[in-house]
Amino acid sequence: MSFPIGRPGQPWGEAEIGAWRERLVRRRSYAADVLAAIEPLRRDYDIGEYGAVVYDGERFPLLAIRSHGWREDLPILVVTGGVHGYETSGVHGALQFVRDHGQEVAGRANLLVAPCVSPWAYERVQRWNFDALDPNRNFREGSAAGESAALVALLAPLRGRVLMHIDLHETTNSDESEFRPALAARDGKDFVPGHIPDGFYLVDDIARPQPAFQRAVIDAVAAVTHIAPPDANGQINASALQSPGVINFPVSQWGLCAAITGARFATTTEVYPDSPRASAAQCNAAQVAAVRAAIDYALTAAG
Repeated sequence: MSFPIGRPGQPWGEAEIGAWRERLVRRRSYAADVLAAIEPLRRDYDIGEYGAVVYDGERFPLLAIRSHGWREDLPILVVTGGVHGYETSGVHGALQFVRDHGQEVAGRANLLVAPCVSPWAYERVQRWNFDALDPNRNFREGSAAGESAALVALLAPLRGRVLMHIDLHETTNSDESEFRPALAARDGKDFVPGHIPDGFYLVDDIARPQPAFQRAVIDAVAAVTHIAPPDANGQINASALQSPGVINFPVSQWGLCAAITGARFATTTEVYPDSPRASAAQCNAAQVAAVRAAIDYALTAAG
């Protein structure tokens, strides 16, 4: 599959990135979908702007939701969503969790939620940011991706103190039809077709595995939606299985979001919204179930 921008074998320059950007249209509103949904939460949470990204003269504030009365003696729980703007249930699942269940940890833990890390990409239903960078390969200090740099700075003071961090994602048909071909074109490489798994799965860090934690999350989500089976090679998304519905991946090495807090318990969810067996509401509910199960396991393990 070829991509309509660039020349085979040649990585993109500024002209190609500009041509890619010109193809995109705004398809939804960060202000209406996310900022407006956060506003009523001010009754029960501290809402703060941890930075902003400005693209083409348009400013997108980056908001974090924190527990009222943050206590230094309590464990810290982090939930992130919308690292990839097109992964809709990551954003709305995070907001739904805060709205419906966030108060369940009041007095037991400090909660910090960044529900939409990449607002420009959210509006355009895209994986990359304005500069054609993947935020989820750029979570490091001094990152060239503004969205990633802002979140790293927000969470840096908490690194090593976070008990649980869950990062909410989706794997979609557009990964194979659009985003992977675009990645190959951007990097001047040949596109190699892959396989999109039908169902929910988790990504554990191969350097810091927590198999019992991952299993507890999978078991909870299985009551809400189906778990992705392995492909003919016994893998999910070209990665080896740790256990059914869980893959091992070099999360820390690749600068992925779930690694930046150094949490004892960390995972990345992957919902499949294009399945004929899953509705949008079910995808959101699966994200919520994953968050709640991750929190319950972590707090129980911490005593």
